[in-house]
Amino acid sequence: QVQLLESGGGLVQAGGSLRLSCAASGFPFSSSVMGWFRQAPGKERAFVAGITRSGARTSYADSVKGRFTISRDNAENTVYLEMDDLKPDDTAVYYCAARDTPNYSVGWWEVEYKYWGQGTQVTVSS
Repeated sequence: QVQLLESGGGLVQAGGSLRLSCAASGFPFSSSVMGWFRQAPGKERAFVAGITRSGARTSYADSVKGRFTISRDNAENTVYLEMDDLKPDDTAVYYCAARDTPNYSVGWWEVEYKYWGQGTQVTVSS
């Protein structure tokens, strides 16, 4: 059974930091491109960051570039999202997602990801 379990969300003041984790099981994690998406109230779910299978390449949405860092630990089947200098506009539910194994590049669209977690809430107060 495939499972993606996000954790680490919460309430933080603007300028603060959070580290999200996503523990994966039930599929070949080290062979899967991973991504983080977010959905703010009243908005569609949007790409935040992605990382290739080995971790050698990463991609970021312009809105988070320079503030967020995605990483992965294939030995622990976990992907992380370090979020620094958080802003109120970063408030959203954050989702972890996995591409199917034949794919090797980071996808920017929801439809490119096969497995999804339930999400973790991040709230940034001003």
